[in-house]
Amino acid sequence: MLKMENVSFSYENNRNVQNLTDINLNIKKGEVILLCGESGCGKTTLARFLNGLIPNFFDGKREGNVYLGSDLISEMPIYEISKHIGSVFQNPKTQFFNVDTTSELVFGCENLSMSVDEIEKRLDSVVNDFNIINLIDKNIFKLSGGEKQKIACASVSAVGPDVLVLDEPSSNLDSKSSWDMEHIIKKWKMQGKTVIIAEHKLFFLNEVVDRAIFVKDGRITKKWSIDEFRNINHRDFGLRQLNLDNLELKRKEYYSDNQEFLELKNFKFNYGKTQVLDIDNVKIPKNEIIAIIGKNGAGKSTFANCICGLKKSCKGELIFDGKALKRKDRLKKSYMVMQDVNHQLFTESVLDEVLLSMDEEDVELAEGILENLNLIHLKDAHPMALSGGEKQRVAIASAIASKKEILIFDEPTSGLDLKNMMKVSENLRYLQSLGITSFIITHDFELICEACSHIMHFDDGKIIDNYKIDENKLKDFFLRC
Repeated sequence: MLKMENVSFSYENNRNVQNLTDINLNIKKGEVILLCGESGCGKTTLARFLNGLIPNFFDGKREGNVYLGSDLISEMPIYEISKHIGSVFQNPKTQFFNVDTTSELVFGCENLSMSVDEIEKRLDSVVNDFNIINLIDKNIFKLSGGEKQKIACASVSAVGPDVLVLDEPSSNLDSKSSWDMEHIIKKWKMQGKTVIIAEHKLFFLNEVVDRAIFVKDGRITKKWSIDEFRNINHRDFGLRQLNLDNLELKRKEYYSDNQEFLELKNFKFNYGKTQVLDIDNVKIPKNEIIAIIGKNGAGKSTFANCICGLKKSCKGELIFDGKALKRKDRLKKSYMVMQDVNHQLFTESVLDEVLLSMDEEDVELAEGILENLNLIHLKDAHPMALSGGEKQRVAIASAIASKKEILIFDEPTSGLDLKNMMKVSENLRYLQSLGITSFIITHDFELICEACSHIMHFDDGKIIDNYKIDENKLKDFFLRC
């Protein structure tokens, strides 16, 4: 079905770095393949060969061949490749062509000149398969990150390609949506489709993957059957947990003794006539690392935008140190790492990006922060040339350097491997030692176990639970995330 022969590659703008070296891989029709390994190991580059983005969209020094059946992918026009191979990118917004969700779902089918009846049939099918009836006829730009991801997956599935290449498909999905993704992959598998998944979160793939391919420094160094993969120690290879039953709380010893609180009163926000945030009164412990959980679209990101002062029409009060903070005051006291960090990267180098967030530039401090986040070797690189996970860590480094009293992180570990997730956890604990209150919007169970000590559970714009994590509620918040 797919075959890579002696493939090596380095990108045009970085020819001194070999991104892939001597890749040989055979993928049979109907196989589900996991590409795993640390951030920056070459998974995304390998996937770009398989879906034809290299060489059609990414230039560089290329050796070897990639075949779809007997055809060289490098010699196929991209419109021909798209009939056979569908792709879901790490950032779903990069593949949208329409403003509304329904038009996006049928866009590929229309481009292939399918009949109206066939398009309607496929639309109904993916709406049911992906459980997205609530997302039909919506403005794409008003969806949450996880909802956008579901629309991207469904629109690719609607075309009906034989091969699907997924790059971090669960990065912004809640627990239920991740299990929905498992269901979809199983369905594709039953239909005889070939699925290649580059992914860090593994828990939803335990029952669907046939083989795992481990990539390290641009080389394939391990190949496991799924039975072999289940029996390795995943942490020995820097991989996330395959079975969430093995997770344990690590933060009990880090609880703060501070009894001070932030207080929200009549905290509300509307999009037009639709109320999306409705908090009457809640007290939130200061100097804690607070996990904000809930399904996609529950109001978590809207809450983050409001609490740091980015939404002008947000009503209500945030009481901090006995004072009601106005929106401008909240802007001065808080810093947010957005879900899509591309919106907050402005400078020509990673080091300059961190220095930009400081009131007074301190190169030594900035380099120390980059060292702690495994970024020091990239300090002179352009932020927009980095991988998704590397960009995420640059934004986190800037937040740390800002020295604000309230930090909000919206999915800070999406696209991060185990090692870098642990680094983020360490830095969150460091921030807590400085007296900083951190809000973490996350679906990442492993991050919650490693770093967080308090839970705020959102549903339909309301806080429905607000509690200190303990062993008895461990499984409960797994189900809620």
